[in-house]
Amino acid sequence: MGNRSTDNVAVLAAHDISKEVSSPEGTLTILADVSFNITTGESVAVVGPSGAGKSTLLALLAGLDLPTRGYVELNRTNLSELDEDGRARVRAASVGFVFQSFHLVPSLNALENIMLPLELAGSEGARRAALDIVDKVGLSDRWRHYPAQLSGGEKQRVAIARAFATEPAVLFADEPTGNLDSRTGNNIMNLMFELNRSSSTTLVLVTHDISLAERCDRVLSLDTGRLVSDSKVST
Repeated sequence: MGNRSTDNVAVLAAHDISKEVSSPEGTLTILADVSFNITTGESVAVVGPSGAGKSTLLALLAGLDLPTRGYVELNRTNLSELDEDGRARVRAASVGFVFQSFHLVPSLNALENIMLPLELAGSEGARRAALDIVDKVGLSDRWRHYPAQLSGGEKQRVAIARAFATEPAVLFADEPTGNLDSRTGNNIMNLMFELNRSSSTTLVLVTHDISLAERCDRVLSLDTGRLVSDSKVST
């Protein structure tokens, strides 16, 4: 993996994005006029109470959904100008995901799960690259095991390795420690921050854990769909 970029290039930018949905009660506003830039290599936490719009924001930033108004730029590409296939290509090239539930393929062993995005991208040397990251995440003696044979923490390590394998521009993590005990969760986050530091991958983390959020470079606070705070964390 490459070195962290030292310039202030915005790898992700939200331009006055709003998301509205229809309901029997009328139009519901999930997000309202949210704007910010995230630069290459930053770690950014998104926090707020349940229903604040955190997961909706993540889906818009990743191009999994489109805003009702405004637009998102990912790697200087306006996602609203692309069709669904175009957004999928951008995600494949630029985005990694880690979720609370691990989303591993049960019929593939740990190494094969990590290799999957590399093979889908047509990468030569997928096995070699996957074995390299297996060492980084501390699974060098477990890579032949299938998901059913792995602990929760080990499954999340596989998921993180898979997400970082393609060296994405942005890694989105949605409550990645939600299904883990506190000690295992802390170890998982140490791993994610270490990989963030040692690469140019930008980390965007949705969490309800304020102590975890404060380990990031910045904290974006949402409340009832609005960005109420965008603060740098003092170290």
